[in-house]
Amino acid sequence: MTSHTEESVSRPAAHLLLLESRVWAELGWLALRSRQLTSELPRGDGHAVLVVPGFGASDIATAPLRGLLKKLGYATYGWGLGANLGMRPPIKQSMALQLHKLSERHGPVSLIGWSLGGVYVREMARHAPEQVRRVITLGSPINVRPDANNLMPVFQLINRGKAIKVDMTGFRKRIAPPPVPCTAIYTRSDGIVAWPCCREPEAANTENVEVRGSHMGLVYNPSAIRAIAQRLAIDPAA
Repeated sequence: MTSHTEESVSRPAAHLLLLESRVWAELGWLALRSRQLTSELPRGDGHAVLVVPGFGASDIATAPLRGLLKKLGYATYGWGLGANLGMRPPIKQSMALQLHKLSERHGPVSLIGWSLGGVYVREMARHAPEQVRRVITLGSPINVRPDANNLMPVFQLINRGKAIKVDMTGFRKRIAPPPVPCTAIYTRSDGIVAWPCCREPEAANTENVEVRGSHMGLVYNPSAIRAIAQRLAIDPAA
């Protein structure tokens, strides 16, 4: 795989952003094939799985994925904090408390983060690795540069039109994966986040899985769901 530098990566092209409308077809496909897909996937062992939505999304968007994983035998949870509108101290504290409670009840928790949610779960695992079984990210901006995405104009609007200052020093410190097994699932046709930014750096505990589809549809993508179920079924003690 060719290495990518900060200078060589820019936000996805306009035609890829337009292709994000595929999400509705991907959601419909999952609804039609959910039962078949569930029957083909490995069964879970009952451990807890916490799913964190992407920017602007809530637990409603991740409900189909959580429902399917529940059918496989996992104790699934949404983040329970409404729409994801960015990290703030109360959000950080609530997520840390939720992880602590879930790990006390179930043992180490598997964390799944979609888009910006993947950034969150990596940091949760970094700060409390003993409470985390594994991390799976879906189209998350975790590498190369954080501003190579088509959401920066939205962030600027929320910031009342002020320019967004990107803390590259802090971001570079967070590129290293947390000390738990990490799987990054990405698509080269991502219209929201530049795909090179969605890959984990090479390390003993990381892997990258490429699928075909849209960014918005990653939580409904059969190939992504198959990869998720296969990783969740791995016994960390084996």
